[in-house]
Amino acid sequence: MNFIKKKVILAIVASAIFALSSTVYAKATGEDKVTDAAENTVAKVEEALTLVEQGADKEAIVKAINDARQIQKLWRYELTERQRERENNKLRIARDAFQKGESQPAEATLREALAGFKEMKTLYDKNH
Repeated sequence: MNFIKKKVILAIVASAIFALSSTVYAKATGEDKVTDAAENTVAKVEEALTLVEQGADKEAIVKAINDARQIQKLWRYELTERQRERENNKLRIARDAFQKGESQPAEATLREALAGFKEMKTLYDKNH
């Protein structure tokens, strides 16, 4: 009888711990964050290109590029990590060129970065 009581109490305590455990109800957010970062990075680079095409002032363009550079930091996927670093360098080069007033090479570099980010997103989407 004592043995059964101990087992019942143990089962009740274990189920209470399991029910209260936050990890049981935790949602996997890693993939969601990476997907959002991928989509938002591409959107920000496209926004920067739209601003260039509309002839916006360089501060607005630089802000969009900086936003893209910040967002892409959350885009962590092992198969595209090196390419992400290269595209980030292109964003930096484009930003520096816009700040110097060299809009033609900056726009070309920005378009290259956009193509690279889209390629990365395609690879990520294909594997997830």
